[in-house]
Amino acid sequence: MPGSYRGRARDSVIRVLSPGIPRLPFVPDPLRRIKVPKDLEPLTSVTDEADPADGGMTRDSVEAIWAAVERLYRSGVHPAITVCVRREGAVVLDRAIGHERGNGPADPDDAERVPARPETPFTIYSASKAIAATVAHILDGEGAIHLGDRVSEYIPEYARHGKDAITIAHVLSHRAGVANLPPEALDLDMAGDLDRICEIICDAKPASRPGKMLAYHAISGGFIIGEIVRRVTGKDIRAVLAERVLDPLGFRWTNFGVAPEDVPLVAVNYPTGAPVVPPLSNLLERALGNSPDEVTRISNDPRFLTAIIPSANTVTTANELSRFFELLRRGGELDGVRVLEPRTIRRALTEQSYREVDFTLGFPARYGLGFILGAKLLSLYGPDTELAFGHLGFTNILGWADPERAISAALITSGKPVLYPELANLWALTRRIGAEAPKTSESALAFPATA
Repeated sequence: MPGSYRGRARDSVIRVLSPGIPRLPFVPDPLRRIKVPKDLEPLTSVTDEADPADGGMTRDSVEAIWAAVERLYRSGVHPAITVCVRREGAVVLDRAIGHERGNGPADPDDAERVPARPETPFTIYSASKAIAATVAHILDGEGAIHLGDRVSEYIPEYARHGKDAITIAHVLSHRAGVANLPPEALDLDMAGDLDRICEIICDAKPASRPGKMLAYHAISGGFIIGEIVRRVTGKDIRAVLAERVLDPLGFRWTNFGVAPEDVPLVAVNYPTGAPVVPPLSNLLERALGNSPDEVTRISNDPRFLTAIIPSANTVTTANELSRFFELLRRGGELDGVRVLEPRTIRRALTEQSYREVDFTLGFPARYGLGFILGAKLLSLYGPDTELAFGHLGFTNILGWADPERAISAALITSGKPVLYPELANLWALTRRIGAEAPKTSESALAFPATA
């Protein structure tokens, strides 16, 4: 099978990374890891992948990427990992490894272990923001909204407490000054009450004037965008996304939440890795509105999974998330269906911050309007990816497109570690994808006219 490759490429991936911390016998594992067998092939599921040559790649290149995925899985903090890579439109890799449920660190030995498959849907947390932003850009392209308009032009009551100058662009670029919301915004008992959530975001007080500083809006921004969409269209953002994007392109998942009958199909998320302590735990709790472990538990609750939380509860597969970014990489048209104009996507990728410290996350970030942009050196998508764009999700989730390499890719994990010894393996994986799919063009970003 494809996962059995044991050649030079795999060896090179393994040699550059240090071994993990061994488990101690007879005591609980402080890193909260799963049991990982020596032989990973029985845990690996592969769909019908294209011939790598269709994407301008070789079998060795694809297997080198998968070797990096296996290395990440062996860290033990991800009960399931699923990855899809498209190159030049061809699905050259679409696989899953591990269990969608039943093999968490605290699961009993006799728990039923359900294998993860490429078709398994997962919650992608903050990667949802890119999808919510795309809806906003679609409406902007249609003239229904304008990103430079003030939020209060669409939601008049949002002007409370001096928020009247905040624009939609401020929200998308994490510069609105309302990065945090009170804990009741995530009260699952009212997760479906859009009117009550609107009241909370309107009553929020800004921490700074709009545009002054960069501070990641983990939850608040999505609710604002969702309410603007509802005011303009008369429909919730879930319905608009389905009508404008998902249904015309035949997506099964990739919307905000799922139908109640689909809840049992969604992979379970698990708290893994070393428990975080202050000051990191304080920073994360301020950004997320809860502790990382509690955020993970909430994400498995049916009330969360069936609500509309535009910043956090998109449910999708790696293949569909990769395909969503393929739509954007191709200039807004896929399979003969045009969803956005190329110029709309170019506006979405206009740089809003460069080497500027994000006061929520505590490190420099490069943002567009709803997307996290790549960079020459320090980038989520590997080095030398200045034209790449996408979004991360809590914690080791990524969806992105790299037009220069003709790539659209997705990495989804069900473990939610913040810190673990093999964290470098995550960066090694994105680096490996970029290395095995080198640039096809050195020109400026230009989308093809058709799919």
